[in-house]
Amino acid sequence: MVVLHAGPQNLQGPGAVAATLRRRFNPYNAVAYSETNGTMSNSPRQPAHPPLPRAPQPAAPASASEAEPSGGVIAVTRALQVLEAFALGESSLPLAELSRRCGLHKTTVLRLARTLAQSGFMVQREDGDWRLGPAAGWLGARYQAGFDVQNVLEPALRELTHATGESAAFYVREGQVRTCLVRVEGPQALRHHARMGEGLPLDKGSPGRVILAFSGEPGKAYEDIRKKGYHWSIGEREQGVATVSAPVFGMHWRLMGSVCISGPASRLPAEKLEALAQTVIAAATQLSYALAGNTAAPAQSPVRATQWHP
Repeated sequence: MVVLHAGPQNLQGPGAVAATLRRRFNPYNAVAYSETNGTMSNSPRQPAHPPLPRAPQPAAPASASEAEPSGGVIAVTRALQVLEAFALGESSLPLAELSRRCGLHKTTVLRLARTLAQSGFMVQREDGDWRLGPAAGWLGARYQAGFDVQNVLEPALRELTHATGESAAFYVREGQVRTCLVRVEGPQALRHHARMGEGLPLDKGSPGRVILAFSGEPGKAYEDIRKKGYHWSIGEREQGVATVSAPVFGMHWRLMGSVCISGPASRLPAEKLEALAQTVIAAATQLSYALAGNTAAPAQSPVRATQWHP
C-alpha cells in the first residue's frame, strides 16, 4: 500500500514500481506541496511544446450600428435622407430643419452635410443654411441623358402640348413606382402640376396603369388596356385631375415608359379624353421610333403598334 504525503520527495522507493508511482502522482503531490507551503500561484503552466501559430482570423464585419437589416449601409441611407429632405422649390434649409425632416441629431446631419459638400452634392451658404450642390444637378442630368431628353423627348412633348392644348409628360418605371422624367406645361392658366422625379404609384392614374399593362400585368383591366393601346382616368390618383396615356417602346419592343397629357377634369371629361387618345397614341408611336434609333417613322402606324409585345 502506498501512502501519499505532502511533499514529492517522500515518494521514493527502489525499482520500477516507485518510478511509475512518482510519475503518476507527482502532479498531485506538487499541488499538495504548494498548498501546504503557501506557494500557490495563478501563473499558467507553460506547455511542454511551443503552441502552433494560429491561422489569421478574418476581418471583423461592420458593427451592427453600421448595417441595416436589408443589407444596406446606414451612413449611405442617412446621406440620401439629407439630400431628399429638400422639397421642390426650396432653395435652402437650415440645419435644424434638415435635422427635423431626417429624424436625426443635428451633429449627425452636420457631419453628413459636410461630407456631401466635399463632393459637391451640398453647399453651405454664408448664413449657415444648406442647399443642394452642382453635383446633385449633374447627377440628374446624367440620368435624363440616358433617355435622350433634349433631342427626342422634349420636342415630342412640345408637339403633343401644341396639338392638345394640355400639359404633356413622360413617365418611366423605377422599381415599384413611376416617376416623371420630362414634363412640358400646357398653355392653359388652369392646369395640373406634376413634380419631376417624385415617385408615384403604378396602380393609380393612367400613366402607371399603362406601364403595368404593357409590362405584362395580369387581369382583365390590363388586358383591356393592351387591346386598346391606351388608357384614361379621372380622379384616380388625384381628385379633379384627368389623364390619358399610351405606351412608348424602344428597340425590340422593350417598354420605355408612357406618355400622357393631363389637365383638370372639368376641361377633360371622358368624351374629350377618348377623342384625344388617338393624338396621344400618335405621339407615343413617334417617340417609340425616335428612341429606337429610327427617326423616320412611316406615314402609317406600324402593325399593331399599340398592342402589347412581350
